[in-house]
Amino acid sequence: MEVEETGKTKTSCPAVFGETYSIPCDHAGKKRKQDPEPVVRIIEDEEEDDEGEMMSDHMRDSEEPSNKRVKPVVKSNSVTGVITPVKTPALKRIGQSISRSISFRTEARPLPPAPLRARAKASSYPRRRNSQCWSDTVESHDLTAKEIKRQEVIYELTQGERQLIEDLSLVKKVYYEPMLTLDIMTESELGQIFGTLDSLIPLHKDLLSRLERLKGSEKTIGQVGPTLMNWFPCLEAYVTYCCNQVGAKALLDLKKHEKRVEHFLRLCQESSFSRKLDLWNFLDLPRSRLVKYPLLLKEIQKCTPPEHPDEDTLPDALELVQSIVAEVNKKTGEAECQFYRRGLAYLEESQRLQEIQLSRFLYCHGELKNNKGQRLHVFLFELALVLTRPGEDREGGQVFHVYRQPLPNALINLEEIPDGEAAGGGPFRGAFTGGNDKVKNCFRVSSRGRSKAHPYSLQANDSFSKQQWITCLRQAIVRSRDRTAQASQSQLSLHPDPALYHIADLSLSSDTEMADHTCC
Repeated sequence: MEVEETGKTKTSCPAVFGETYSIPCDHAGKKRKQDPEPVVRIIEDEEEDDEGEMMSDHMRDSEEPSNKRVKPVVKSNSVTGVITPVKTPALKRIGQSISRSISFRTEARPLPPAPLRARAKASSYPRRRNSQCWSDTVESHDLTAKEIKRQEVIYELTQGERQLIEDLSLVKKVYYEPMLTLDIMTESELGQIFGTLDSLIPLHKDLLSRLERLKGSEKTIGQVGPTLMNWFPCLEAYVTYCCNQVGAKALLDLKKHEKRVEHFLRLCQESSFSRKLDLWNFLDLPRSRLVKYPLLLKEIQKCTPPEHPDEDTLPDALELVQSIVAEVNKKTGEAECQFYRRGLAYLEESQRLQEIQLSRFLYCHGELKNNKGQRLHVFLFELALVLTRPGEDREGGQVFHVYRQPLPNALINLEEIPDGEAAGGGPFRGAFTGGNDKVKNCFRVSSRGRSKAHPYSLQANDSFSKQQWITCLRQAIVRSRDRTAQASQSQLSLHPDPALYHIADLSLSSDTEMADHTCC
């Protein structure tokens, strides 16, 4: 136990990253203006009950040496016991007597030793990565503020490659290999879930080694444009990996229902190496990294002075990586569209619209409610809107049973229903209102010229989701109608009216030929 002659007590407060710091805290809330004498505060190391007993025994021994029991001193509920300020000589005597009393009682009745805590074995995988800047790695430099910013972005690019390599190697070592060895999943299932992830590790190791070789004596990197320009074509390997992710996610979600798989993945996520991330977070890291390259390159270009050698190469490198990312997105969208098309289960043959089969990508898909309060999974394909009910097949896989008649996008009429519109006795009765008289986050779609397609009133989860659906629907309707109009014009140009064939051969300057053709 310590005795301090100050008005403040040091309290240990745990920091964010698990370290402990001693932070001075004034428990009184603000500094006293009166009673300038120092106040003795006792910092407790043991239970408050033992503290109260020590104080009462001291008062009994010093003031009344008989066997008569004395009422104990009132215990303080705060963390620190406070003694009322008195004159300085008496204050010193009380402090000394308290110290003697504590020492005497400790010798007479030693406190039980504190249990030893086993020190946890340090993990080689930190729970949280250190956020370090380039400036933290150099002792001194004479660079301008713009050049420092440029080095920081290049350093972020380099560190991002190093961290991605560590994460991909971790996935292979901690997830793939143990699940294969323990026979938690078959090799075929693991191959479908992890895809070509193993081939991405040497690809990023190559870029990291190239960037490390560019470092100068002061840990600065000069020209980076040609290196990136030569390496970016390697990112075409992401087409195969990202296209496989749609099916991989579906299979992983299905396997999580198995007890052994769920138990293994849960233990991994609770371990320190995972940083509270699940397996899919790690499998999605390459895609997240891919879309970050254009952003980093734009920042480097922004911080590059006009006379720098990278001035000419960075725009070309940026255009190249943007085209690769666009191609990956396109191919991934086509793979996603094909995956969900295969998962549709038609109840009637008339539901198999040609527009569904011709669609190459999805605008969006997600959960909406109909006017009966039923949850539907709605797909907005390139050329058709399909309402479905999720279900399972015989093997436990997910299927989507087509609900009602799909709508071609070119024939859709979209009606946005304002929030707060009276429900009345229409199609919203009791479904969207939740007992109230107002509807919220709803819109209506209908079809022109289709007798089997009734209007569908749909409700989104929130206003943001509603606006996303309306934006995508408007975009899909406009593009589909433009596509239909262009197709009609193409057919007219390929098959014009036979009676007009001779007009194309006429010369505008020859009235005689015109008269001859007219007579014929």
